[in-house]
Amino acid sequence: MSAREWVFSYGTLRLAEVQQANYGRLLDGVADELPGYRLEYLAISNPEVVAISGIAEHPVARHTGLAGDRVAGTRFALTAAELVATDAYESADYVRVPVDLLSGTPAWLYVAKPAQ
Repeated sequence: MSAREWVFSYGTLRLAEVQQANYGRLLDGVADELPGYRLEYLAISNPEVVAISGIAEHPVARHTGLAGDRVAGTRFALTAAELVATDAYESADYVRVPVDLLSGTPAWLYVAKPAQ
């Protein structure tokens, strides 16, 4: 995609209040799945993110590499500016990595930052 990038969300980026706070609009999404991952939960360190989402522990996708593990979610097409806003929202606890979704669509995924 030239003008837009796909982002796969399995957590708070699917919430209307998070979309309004980060993008000033509601996103149209497409259901998809992420193979080889499972969901766990992560305590969020940024109080601003907790205030926006209303949730202190957010889901986090963990790579397992197992064919039977899948995470259901939604892929959203974001502009470059919206991707930068997403990076800022996720930056305290997550890092963005490229993945291929079950549909074959390449997308960005936010996973837990490596332990320091």
